[in-house]
Amino acid sequence: MAEYKLGEVESIFADIIWNNEPLSSRRLAELAEQRLNWKRTTTYTILKRLCDRELFQNNAGTVTSLVSREEFFARQSEMFVEDTFNGSLPAFLAAFGSRKKLSDAEIDELQKVIDSMRG
Repeated sequence: MAEYKLGEVESIFADIIWNNEPLSSRRLAELAEQRLNWKRTTTYTILKRLCDRELFQNNAGTVTSLVSREEFFARQSEMFVEDTFNGSLPAFLAAFGSRKKLSDAEIDELQKVIDSMRG
């Protein structure tokens, strides 16, 4: 089971993969050097860590995701609501809405999401 939490730098690294996949591990190291100023060994260490967490795979030198960016954030959101609000989406929305006034457009968009879940 993949761990759906990433630190700030791991998130940048994951974005490099998601934005460029499939890519060779060599190309990934080049991109990580440009964006994060990492040495090749650091790239391979972090890549192995994220592969062990079943987010990405390095198969014969080609790096691809096992979990899409969208799936990752959906699962991360689910875990946040579960951990923080005992899985209650209404409790989350009530807490969120108590601090930030939602615009009519945002409320309409939420209503469309709710309506689509009914059908």
